[in-house]
Amino acid sequence: MIGVGTLINVGGILLGGLAGMTCGKLLTSRFQETLITACGVCTLFIGLGGALEKSLVLEGTHFHLTGALMAAASMAIGSVIGELLNIHAGLEQFGIWLKNRSGNAKDQRFVNAFVTASLTVCIGAMAVIGAIEDGISGKYDILTLKAVLDGIIICIMTAAMGKGCIFSAIPVAVLQGSITVFAGTIGSDLTPGMLDNLSYVGSLLIFCIGINLVWNRQIRVSNMLPALLVAMIWAKFGW
Repeated sequence: MIGVGTLINVGGILLGGLAGMTCGKLLTSRFQETLITACGVCTLFIGLGGALEKSLVLEGTHFHLTGALMAAASMAIGSVIGELLNIHAGLEQFGIWLKNRSGNAKDQRFVNAFVTASLTVCIGAMAVIGAIEDGISGKYDILTLKAVLDGIIICIMTAAMGKGCIFSAIPVAVLQGSITVFAGTIGSDLTPGMLDNLSYVGSLLIFCIGINLVWNRQIRVSNMLPALLVAMIWAKFGW
């Protein structure tokens, strides 16, 4: 059945978040700070590993870099588009609305937790490719694996950052569900090159999330999201 993968993924996030809330009540701020850093380091590793997988090609005994121009152009153009649209502000406003509607108006960490967790579990090859596979063939193996990984990540992030992380299940449901429906309609038009570019740039965005977590930076990763679309268009026209 098409869409089951996203439902499983949402369930994994909710379970992980509930477990994280229980654990978070038992941890002091010192433990929570260390957990955030640990989660950030893992996020950096995942992003860097994904980018290197797509950018380094072995020829003989030497590696050479490929796709650097595509990645740089996609990130630059996508960031300009994202800043013009101010996606980050929209996501924050939605987080504020959720905070008030869910009875968490006094939780000062809610919005940051929601935005950071949402970007962490929404961006990446598994989210997009898994949703596409679900839409085209009804298979949800990738999204099932992602549900397990997301559950662990959200458990740690919720324990460290608060219950706002649990609500990342909402954008996951909307984004992956939309991709699944979209893929079921035009799945045959998606080429391997488009998916490779998407994975490459998506990994760079994940790396940026890791920077925010480890060094407490405020990179507006959500305003870079259009870079994913630019990367796919780049492959579509063979630039």
